[in-house]
Amino acid sequence: MSHTFQNLSEFEPESARDRKALRRHLRDARRALNPEQQTLAAIDLANTLRRHPRVMGARHIALYLPNDGEIDPRTFMAQSRRRGVHFYLPVLHPIHSGQLAFCRYDAHTPMAPNRFGIPEPVFHHRLIRPAWSLDVILMPLVGFDEQGGRLGMGGGFYDRTLAFTRVRPRLRPTLIGLAHELQRMDRLPTEPWDVPLDAVVTDGRIYRTG
Repeated sequence: MSHTFQNLSEFEPESARDRKALRRHLRDARRALNPEQQTLAAIDLANTLRRHPRVMGARHIALYLPNDGEIDPRTFMAQSRRRGVHFYLPVLHPIHSGQLAFCRYDAHTPMAPNRFGIPEPVFHHRLIRPAWSLDVILMPLVGFDEQGGRLGMGGGFYDRTLAFTRVRPRLRPTLIGLAHELQRMDRLPTEPWDVPLDAVVTDGRIYRTG
């Protein structure tokens, strides 16, 4: 399924100011999707994700709760729990500033808003699973291209958390970005600190970027 909001695909940001403007436009576009469109996108995303071979065989998967119009992975999560998959949510690390921890998540997990107002599990070291021991990490995106360029919210949390994959690639989990099809761009610039994705999955298709 593909949604269109406005044609931004030929916009190529060349500066931080351009990236900020593009981020605002793409966030507006996904927030403009109505509840029915979001529900259909979530169903299509789940169906598409289940076709990815690394996801099909995974038992420990990190994902996110949707915010700000992000495509919703909860339909996929509900379906996958029935085959014994364990899920984890990102938590702002209380010690390592600017990084994330991944906390086991189920219907009984106590939640609290973080400093951005986003609900996350209450941090407890017994519930944390190291990033290197996850099979797959499903990451939210603001924008992406087919060459592996990606645009996030600008905080750099995933890049700092996953920086270890550059020096210890054998410990790298499969990294998959999730987005609405309307968030695809022709070209996005990459930064030296960007941790590359293995794929991007949308409500329409799988883009293999790695």
